[in-house]
Amino acid sequence: MFLLLPLLSLLSLLHPALSQSCEQYAIPQTSTTCLCPPGFSGPTCSLPSCSGDLFQGTSRPAAQPAQGQLYSNLTASDCTCSTGWAGEGCNVCRSSSACQNAFWASNFNATIGGGVSAPDLTGVTPDQTGNQSVVCSTDSRVYASGELSCDVDNPTLASLFPQQSTLTILRILDPSLSPYPNVSSLPFPNSTILAQLWYAGVEQFFCTASSCSQTLNTSGAGSSDWMCQDLACTCRPNSDFCGKTAAMNLTATIDTLSGSLEISCDAVNASSSTGTACAFKQSVLEQLFGAGGLSMQNCVFGECVRQGVIDTALSSNSTTTSAAAAAGLSGGVIAGLAVVGAFVLAALLLLAWGLWDQRRARAGASGLAEAAAAEKPPGGIGLEWNDLSYTVTPSWLSKLLRGRARASHPESGLADEHSAEGGGKLILRGVSGRVEPGTMVAILGPSGAGKTTVVELLAGKRKEGRATGEVRYFSGADGLPLPRTPRVGFVDQSDVLPSNLTVRETLLFAARLRLPETMPDSEKQSRVFEVLNQLGLADVSETRIGSGEHRGVSGGEMRRVSIGCELVARPAVLILDEPTSGLDSVSAQKVASVLRELCHDPQNPTIVIASIHQPSSNLYRTFDKVMLLSAGRSLYYGDGGNAAAEYFAARGLPCAQGYNVADHLLDIASAPPDSLPAVQNGAAANGARHTPSEEGEKELNTDPHPSYEADRGPVPVPVPVANAAPVGAHVIRGQMRTSGRYAATFLTQLQVLSGREWKNLCRDISLFVAHLAVAIVLGVFTGGLYYKTGITIAGFQSRIGCLFFLGSLLSFSALSALHNLTVIRPLFLRERAGGYYSPTAWLLSRVIWDVIPLRIVPTIFVSTITYWMAGLSPEPANFFKFLLILILYALVLTLFNFFYAAIFSNGGIAILLSALFNLAQMTFAGFFVHLDSIPPVLRWLQWLCPLKYTLEALSVNEVNSGLMIEDTLSGVPVDVSAQLIMNLLFGFGDGNYYRDVLVLFAFIGAFGIALVGAVWFRLRETR
Repeated sequence: MFLLLPLLSLLSLLHPALSQSCEQYAIPQTSTTCLCPPGFSGPTCSLPSCSGDLFQGTSRPAAQPAQGQLYSNLTASDCTCSTGWAGEGCNVCRSSSACQNAFWASNFNATIGGGVSAPDLTGVTPDQTGNQSVVCSTDSRVYASGELSCDVDNPTLASLFPQQSTLTILRILDPSLSPYPNVSSLPFPNSTILAQLWYAGVEQFFCTASSCSQTLNTSGAGSSDWMCQDLACTCRPNSDFCGKTAAMNLTATIDTLSGSLEISCDAVNASSSTGTACAFKQSVLEQLFGAGGLSMQNCVFGECVRQGVIDTALSSNSTTTSAAAAAGLSGGVIAGLAVVGAFVLAALLLLAWGLWDQRRARAGASGLAEAAAAEKPPGGIGLEWNDLSYTVTPSWLSKLLRGRARASHPESGLADEHSAEGGGKLILRGVSGRVEPGTMVAILGPSGAGKTTVVELLAGKRKEGRATGEVRYFSGADGLPLPRTPRVGFVDQSDVLPSNLTVRETLLFAARLRLPETMPDSEKQSRVFEVLNQLGLADVSETRIGSGEHRGVSGGEMRRVSIGCELVARPAVLILDEPTSGLDSVSAQKVASVLRELCHDPQNPTIVIASIHQPSSNLYRTFDKVMLLSAGRSLYYGDGGNAAAEYFAARGLPCAQGYNVADHLLDIASAPPDSLPAVQNGAAANGARHTPSEEGEKELNTDPHPSYEADRGPVPVPVPVANAAPVGAHVIRGQMRTSGRYAATFLTQLQVLSGREWKNLCRDISLFVAHLAVAIVLGVFTGGLYYKTGITIAGFQSRIGCLFFLGSLLSFSALSALHNLTVIRPLFLRERAGGYYSPTAWLLSRVIWDVIPLRIVPTIFVSTITYWMAGLSPEPANFFKFLLILILYALVLTLFNFFYAAIFSNGGIAILLSALFNLAQMTFAGFFVHLDSIPPVLRWLQWLCPLKYTLEALSVNEVNSGLMIEDTLSGVPVDVSAQLIMNLLFGFGDGNYYRDVLVLFAFIGAFGIALVGAVWFRLRETR
């Protein structure tokens, strides 16, 4: 029976008691007397009137407290209302004759008619005394000062206090318009209310509020609504509500009622069995009793007022009778709309900028530098590198373990010939070479000789170790350094291509991103058609690339596609890392033939440098020059064919008759004689160059590449072959200019990338179908599990459990976003290194085409099915607010999982940490553990959990729809607002919906910024 009382106490805040000498918030006259409101008398206005009428003032009979009682009891005093008067205390007129007769018999009328006693006429104008026609208005509308009396209708309150509770309210709109000012109405400020709650005839507490506004016809013709501010209430000590029984003491709750107050009343309805209804609404009462506040029934209205006042008010045709400000949007709504508007505005501005930049580029304003960079000077382009050395630096853990090993076994601490100063390992030692335009060079050597390292250094790839030496490009006509960076193509030994695109689409994708924006799309397609014919891929142009799961083109064709992705950009230099590895001899010969034709094109000669693992005799003779590496040293660099065999034959290493020269060279490099010297040729010169991959990085950071650094000073002294490169040394890449831009504008990149994502989605729809099917199945399952949840306390817990389950479901389903990014990561690294596009454009397209089909659409399905099956709030506004929260949460989790996939190269670690984060979210979301009961040392973690804000917003949205809990505990009916249960069980704030929306937007912004940073700085190809 006493379940509700502790709940009420928990909602209250302690504050100093009101110190006043006058009850009913009356006006003090002297230190011992008060000017009492109508219906009260006595020195402190503590005595309620018993019978009589409003116009009798202080001469009206008062009910005295019975012997041994603190307060008067109108029921026990056998007070009966005179004819024409009703309500608790008999203050509500019921007929115009009652008002007119009482007014004529009052001292006011006697004075005006020549009586001897003069009433207090403070604030009364002379014309107000002329109209003696007084009527009784029984409408809910107030014209001057109206009384109402209602029976309180609440099952929970009735279970605690079973006798009749009544609420009386004096609504003062303009006291100067009252027939008998300062008697039938006190000189309170305009728009004030005074209220008293009575229980079994005894007053329990009284309240006041000011700055009220009366709005008419709010819920139908004849209804009225009073909105007031500055509510204050005072409990009468030791009354039934306020301490007469310690277990039922509501003093703390009542005395802390404050803020705004709304008194809404329907139009007078005499035919209803429950009479006219009103509601006494305040935030604490709404938490206790629902959005309707304290409901009342059998309300009677009565106001003695001059007919002239009514006529004047009706002639104005105004539905609002005070100067109160119109209701507007709350601060939370305005802030939420501002944030959403800022997002939309930023997106529109970016789109406008992208369209302008794209149009300007296609008009030729920004593509000239790229076009000039792609052009070759007369005579072609040559390449020279001098004294290239490369050292791999061990990690701190390797150094620590090596130091301990040497300390334990000092006898084994002999220097390794491959070791460098500082504990590093030498991979290359002073390799030099020079290539004239239109020359095809093969780099041979056994495994571990340094072939891949040489081609990566020449291509300008990002390396983890330390490198020294110089690489420069020169004009084939005069040998002078080039003023601008030439385009360098690089083909890795492994083919990483989009499996769902056809051969033609793959090459067209590369052409649209790597050819200048000034070039029309028709020319780019012509260039693709040309490359298809050049590489012999025309017959398979409409065949998908394929993957290990889906059959596509052959290995040789796939290798030629990789080469074609570089050829469409018309590179001046093409560098390949083992282009024939894994191919049969026929396919390898086809690849070599294509490269040779490209190299010796009389109109467009191109340098081709390729590392070859184990070439056949025919393949070997395709190359013009050969470099032979052994353990990082260059044993030979010169003409190919028999020239290399003759070189080593002159040094006592002849090639057997009919033996493959390439195999003979590899035999020598595998175990070179000590007497065989290393070749050191090539001249150093100042110059600088940046590969396309480096150009792309310049958009983010203009600092030099970590492994390579431009140097405008003298060329460093070449490092001796037998010694390691000094710490901090770098490969000199001269002083060439670079455009510092991608070939395509940002909007073009986004369009092309989005086109590829759309094709991937359409051609591999299994992931989308799986997400959608799972969403539908889980929606039906969840809806069935929580089907038509009731409005009992257990039903409310089920509602919150349903919301929590949906949030948890989205948390774990978002793990697929992490896997998707992990799968696409190698392709992105390869294309970013090739300068295809900006990482931001790729990330934006990836987010768009992951969020919309795989997050938003399934979220809408699972949420809609669950929402209506579970019987949540039927209001459309609440449904769409519910949907908004879940979509925002899905976006937060998508960005979070993308961030994890970006910073962890190991997908297993990323999935493990993301799953642990989801578990932490579930712990601090407020469902399993009350937020206030979490130890303070851990409580702050709740603010880092998006699920906490999601669950709170969903719960608040549900309970603010007017949800009431109707239950019975130990035979006692409970009829309270779900807000109260939500606050007590979970600690959620009932006004936090829009705050939570803003927080989710903040999470989106924070994770978005973190993700962009991780992609720029972490997702970079490092070899």
